[in-house]
Amino acid sequence: MNRDISFYVNFHIKEEHIDTWRDATIFVLENMKVEKTFICAYLHRDANDPAHFTLYEKWNESSMESFMKNQLKGKAYRKEYEKQLPQWSKCPRTFSNLEPLHEWHK
Repeated sequence: MNRDISFYVNFHIKEEHIDTWRDATIFVLENMKVEKTFICAYLHRDANDPAHFTLYEKWNESSMESFMKNQLKGKAYRKEYEKQLPQWSKCPRTFSNLEPLHEWHK
């Protein structure tokens, strides 16, 4: 089985900043998708809490530490986003690193 990293990022965004946050997040995602190690990302809104968002990401990086160094902290297009995120958020985002067990493909 493939050893890519997969994880969820949970965001709880202040209601008055949802549109700004969403536009900034889409800007970051559009830039991420051209990265060499990027595989996919899915952005979701909680159906029962319109201020709770989950981002699923999959990368061809050797570890979460490698991802943090090479992607999260290493890209100019993320700089303003990372600076503004605390102002937009109700609480700090959380990362949940996922352990692969099995894959199914059509």
